[in-house]
Amino acid sequence: MKIGIISGSVREGRRSSAVAKWVLDGAAGRGEGFEYEVIELADFNVPLMTSPTPPGALGGKYEQPEVRAWSDAVAACDAFVFVTPEYNHGIPGGFKNAFDWLAGEWTRKPVAFVGYGANHGVRAVEMWRLVVANFHMFDVRAAVALSLFTDFDGRTPKSTEQLTGQRTAMLDELEFIARRLA
Repeated sequence: MKIGIISGSVREGRRSSAVAKWVLDGAAGRGEGFEYEVIELADFNVPLMTSPTPPGALGGKYEQPEVRAWSDAVAACDAFVFVTPEYNHGIPGGFKNAFDWLAGEWTRKPVAFVGYGANHGVRAVEMWRLVVANFHMFDVRAAVALSLFTDFDGRTPKSTEQLTGQRTAMLDELEFIARRLA
């Protein structure tokens, strides 16, 4: 099964890339049956969604090559880890826009969350839980919450016992749900 770790910021100088790699490092050697891959949202250059047709009605047929590439990357995954910063007490606009372009690619797949921000990214994670419910995604309860002030060595998350424990619990739960749904 393929688990996509989505680095959900498109800002220059973003930390989501380092956080996604930290998650990937924690997934290394976790047993058979799962392949983890980092998906850098910034690499897709997903345009602002202006289509009058709801994505669910497009049936996966997108005119823009950037959206087709994004769709292919997401559709290839059986489950996800959303690495999400918290911007102004909410989810990042670029990530939400990219999420909104798709429909069936997300439906009924499990998702876990790693949030980061001034207050550990918890508000962004809770907002994502509301959003993913629309596509009947199975959000795992265990999450990782990183403080910009205490949980980073420069731009990289610290590997403290508490944080690695959160990461392990999140991945355990995500894999459990993904197996049950397979």
